[in-house]
Formats: sequence, structure tokens, C-alpha cells
Amino acid sequence: MTGSAQKQIGWWLLTGVVMIYFQIILGGITRLTGSGLSITKWEIVTGTVPPLNADDWSREFDKYKATPQYHKLNKGMTLGEFKFIYFWEYLHRLWARLMGFVFAIPFAVFLLQKKLSAALIRKLLVLIVLAAVAAAFGWLMVQSGLVDRPWVDAYRLMLHLSLALVTFGYCLWLCLSEFFSQRDFVYNRSLRKFAWALLGLLSFQLVLGGLMSGMRAGLLYPTFPLMNGRIIPQVLLSISNWTPVAFLHYDTNIFAPALIQFTHRLTAYVLTVLVVIFFFRIRKAGANHILQAGGRLLLLVTIAQVALGILTVLHFRGEVPVTLGVLHQAVAIVLLSTMLFVVFLLRKSSPADYADER
Repeated sequence: MTGSAQKQIGWWLLTGVVMIYFQIILGGITRLTGSGLSITKWEIVTGTVPPLNADDWSREFDKYKATPQYHKLNKGMTLGEFKFIYFWEYLHRLWARLMGFVFAIPFAVFLLQKKLSAALIRKLLVLIVLAAVAAAFGWLMVQSGLVDRPWVDAYRLMLHLSLALVTFGYCLWLCLSEFFSQRDFVYNRSLRKFAWALLGLLSFQLVLGGLMSGMRAGLLYPTFPLMNGRIIPQVLLSISNWTPVAFLHYDTNIFAPALIQFTHRLTAYVLTVLVVIFFFRIRKAGANHILQAGGRLLLLVTIAQVALGILTVLHFRGEVPVTLGVLHQAVAIVLLSTMLFVVFLLRKSSPADYADER
């Protein structure tokens, strides 16, 4: 593959990374504004065209009026209010369709021009499968809110978000492979293990964030640093509350939301401390300037994310703070991107390097 072709593929993948990033942000807005159930059917082709006249809007609104969300939460909503939530869900789906075109057309062109290696083709097919599975889980998530509950199931939301983040991370990794070469890597076994451990903990924290959003757990304890005056919420201290029913019926039992928020806070504290230690470990190791920059960015984004998390919790006063919630999610993806970049730079050591370490 020529350098020119590699650069073209790199910029194409970077476009995909940016588009997936904004798709996840649109998903966050859709969730936090309660817009996800406004479109009650999954029409891949015909759903591209929005309502164009008063009759179309009336039909769409009537479909929404048949949902549990309308009857239990939004009864009496005006057509103007419905158009607002419809807009966000429609944009979320339209952006997904646009991503398909942006990926498929250059992919076909690169194939015809024979610019893709067999190994890269296999990796791109994995990316396609990941995106398709994430989209399918998105519809399963929506379906969960069209039967009995007036909102989507928190666990399905978490799975949908997790798949979207895996797709994002995989696309980013492929993109980095096109822009960075062997000379940019750092061979340090201990730093590499540390970085992978941080990535694992951060991934767990992002899953908790999805559950926080799905369960609207921030409404329970909108205080900091204590949770309504306690380090550990009282509901978590009673063994009788630790039952499968409490996890399943999180909408009528505060145990699961309390546990998720407590664990999310605790994980944030641990992650922050470890990132600070990791930052100083990178400096002490005398890594190259690219990894040093990655370490600094990781520390700065972590601090920003913690600050946003605190502000978001403090503004859960009877309703979800949409702007802060979206910003918190947006910075979380930047944090994931930075962590992946650092992990990418820390490659496995050669046998000689292992011998030197011993």
C-alpha cells in the first residue's frame, strides 16, 4: 500500500470516528430529552423521509399517543412538543443512515482500486458487524419502552451504549494504525499492563454511566461529596435489599439506582487516583514526546470529567440536567479516546526488551 493510499484510508476512518462520536452524543440527547420512543417503527428505507404535512404529523402523533410513555408521562402533550422529541430521534436515526453511506461508498471505491489489504478488509468487516449489531440493539432497546414501561429498559440501554462505544473504539484503533508507525511506539511492559488495566476500569465506569442514565439514578442523591449526608446510602446496608427483584424493578425500588450511583462515584475516585499515578509513571519512564503528550491529555481530561460529573449530580434537582449530562457523556468519550491512544502507543516489547527488564 502506498503512503498516499494509507493516508486516504486514515482520513476516511477518522471521518467514521468523528461521525460515530456525534452519533453517540445524539443518542445521549435523545435519551436525556425522553425522545427515544417518539418514532414507534423501525423503517430503514421509508423512515428516511420525515412527516411533510399536517396529516403526516397527525398520524405520527397518533402512533405515539398509543405508547405507555404518552399515557403515563406525557399525556396532554401538544403537537409542537411532540415535534421537538421527534426531531432528536429522527436526527439520531438519520445520522446512522448517513454513516452507512459515508462508510459504504469509499469502502467500495477502495476495494475497486485495490487499496485495501486482505487483513484490513477483514478488520473492516468486523467493524461493519459491530455497527449492525449496535443498530439492532438500538431497536430492541426502543421496543422495551413501547409495551409496559414508559421508558426504555436501562439494561438494554447500557448494552446499546456499550456496543456503540466498542464500535467507536475499534474504528479509532484502525484509524490510529493508519497514522502511526513503529517508530512512534513505546516498549514498556509495566506501563502497558498499567494502561490496559486503566482501560478496563474506564470501560466498567462507562457501563455504569449508561446504567446511571437509564435508571435516572442521579435524581436520588443530588449532593456531593456525601450522598444525602451519608458515605454509603442506607438502602445498601440492608442485606434484605440485595435481591434479583430489586435489580429488575429498579423503576419502583431505589436499591439498584442507589447502588449504581455509589459504585459510579467510587470508581471515579479510584480511576482518578490511578490516572495521576500513571501520569507520573510515564514521566519517570522518560517516554517519547507523543506518549508524554498522551499522558498529559489523559490527566487533564480525567480532571475535567470528574468536575463535570460533580456538576451534573448537583444539578439533578427534580429533573435531568440535559446540557450537563450531554457534556459529561461527550467528555467521557474523549477520555476513552485518549486512553485508547495511550494503550495503542504502548506495544508489546520484543524478546530483547523483556531480557533488559529482567
